Amino acid sequence: MKNTTLYLIFSCCLLLLVNSCANAPKKTIVKHTIKTTKNDAVTELSASEQYISLAKQAHLQQKNKDSINYLLLASEALATEQVEPKNNDLLENLHSQQQVLQLAAQLMPLVDNNDRYRLVLVTAQALLTLKQFDLALTQLDYANKLAQQYKIKHHLKYYQTLANAEQAKGLVVAALNAKMYAFSLNKQADNDTSVQIWQSLTHLSQWQLALLAHKNSPYSKGWLALIRYANKYGSKQQKFNRYLINWQRQYPNHPANKIIASIQQKLFSLPVIKPQNIAILLPLTGKQQAAGVAAQQGMLAAYKNNKTMQLFFIDTNKINWKNLSTQLTEDKIDHVIGPLLKANVNRYLDDDSLILPTLFLNIPKDKNLREQQAAISMRPDDEAVQAADILSSRIYKHPLIISESDKVSKRISQRFAQQWLKKRGKLPEIFYLPKNATGKQRQKSLQASLDVGLSKARIKSIKSRIKQKVKVQTRNRRDIDMIYLVSNSSNTRLLKPYIDVSISPFADLIPIFATSKSHSSKIDRQTIQDLNGLTFTEIPWLLNSKQQNKNLAEQSVQLWPQRSDSLQNIFALGFDSLSLVTKLPLMQKVAYIRHFGQTGVLKYNNNHILTRSLLWGIYRRNKVKSLAME
Repeated sequence: MKNTTLYLIFSCCLLLLVNSCANAPKKTIVKHTIKTTKNDAVTELSASEQYISLAKQAHLQQKNKDSINYLLLASEALATEQVEPKNNDLLENLHSQQQVLQLAAQLMPLVDNNDRYRLVLVTAQALLTLKQFDLALTQLDYANKLAQQYKIKHHLKYYQTLANAEQAKGLVVAALNAKMYAFSLNKQADNDTSVQIWQSLTHLSQWQLALLAHKNSPYSKGWLALIRYANKYGSKQQKFNRYLINWQRQYPNHPANKIIASIQQKLFSLPVIKPQNIAILLPLTGKQQAAGVAAQQGMLAAYKNNKTMQLFFIDTNKINWKNLSTQLTEDKIDHVIGPLLKANVNRYLDDDSLILPTLFLNIPKDKNLREQQAAISMRPDDEAVQAADILSSRIYKHPLIISESDKVSKRISQRFAQQWLKKRGKLPEIFYLPKNATGKQRQKSLQASLDVGLSKARIKSIKSRIKQKVKVQTRNRRDIDMIYLVSNSSNTRLLKPYIDVSISPFADLIPIFATSKSHSSKIDRQTIQDLNGLTFTEIPWLLNSKQQNKNLAEQSVQLWPQRSDSLQNIFALGFDSLSLVTKLPLMQKVAYIRHFGQTGVLKYNNNHILTRSLLWGIYRRNKVKSLAME
């Protein structure tokens, strides 16, 4: 990066500081001080002000290394003073940050590469303290380039600042990766640091853990083995404890050994949940009967005539909602599953007398769940977040989103775009297909999104000017490196070949990724050929994979060969929901327990919502195969 670019960044930072100072409220606060005597007068300076003063003096004396050292100390002091506002005047802190940035900019062209690296860290720390996270990350990226180019070993401060900036931006996997590097360099790291890393791991989804594994952070192999055991066996006390003991033998020198005892202590304090009477609220008649029956059949498949519990199926189209609480009490119900429909979930939540542990099969609208309640999210836009996070972590930088124009497709596309913006810092282009268009109209729209129409217009113009015959070939745009398709399975079958023929034969192949909407379990050989190369997200139930319950899937096809994909999803939802009854109370108490179900790997979040990690599949060589994308 050229010095002029750095100066522009510093100028922007200073402008932000001036604006912040102008708008900041004044406070009367007692400062943490260092006393200095000059001409018999005592002046009280904060630690940061003292170090900045010394840095300026060293700079005037052309002692640049000393000046940098004092700047580093000033940066540390400012960060501490920012965390403890009772010891700091806000305006003076901002003014001090401004002085740090100014002095760093002045020193930058005067020092060697190692000291320039240190100055960039000072700048990043100042920007982080000022909550200018994007600018801080820009500086840290520059520090990384300096380290690579001049073989400089990263300082502990680099990883600490990087972790804090990425965490502030919501980049949880990258932040944890930086924390692990900082931990390996920090000789003063204590047990609390290990606990923080462990807590961060417990909140990651399966696909996030897979992304972290590819980063090969220090100690990550042991950490990831431990969290995988916890995810899979955390609800089974004796089995998980055996795996913990086995882990200790495998990683005897790993820092996580310090927290094993506390994990075991927590493990054996968990309650054993054995529900006896479960009420299940489903629409078993009326317009949504097919959905209710599919969920019921999924629950019965999971039930397997369990002798320890009784199921009470209640038709939500026939019950008296005002007397529901009384009915549940009379039947001695201790757990509730459902309702399935969003409107009925809201109606259930409106009744404050319904206080039983409840697992909703839909997410309520504009209502908060109570402590003993949870809901499974089957929202299709959730998978867009997973796809954007994974694909942006690969080589792709410039996606084009091609989407249907309906409300749900637009929401999915926008969620993908927003997540991509968070990861890559640039908002992808979204091209919405026209509603109710014919096949030819859609083909023209797709060609327009790929600039093929412009290429054809240029060819036509050239032919009109040249009398002789010219051999030509249309060209597609070259500023995109992947396509994310948001469309249903029937439309995808038409759109995918249109996209393929719009790509120039001499251009690089543009990979196409899609949501689960693009995949159907009811496809023939010709459809698979049309979709060859398409990669998509899908629930385990509808994808031949290790996580799929294959025996049950085969029985389901035999019993209900004409069941639609949407009803297959609801069947899987019903199957998982009954399996969750005994596990959910444990998931609410410890963050690391997961349910490896047929709708995905389910994780309980702080908002009482269970979200899913999905699998990836691909159409390849006349087959649909599972694929490891992370």
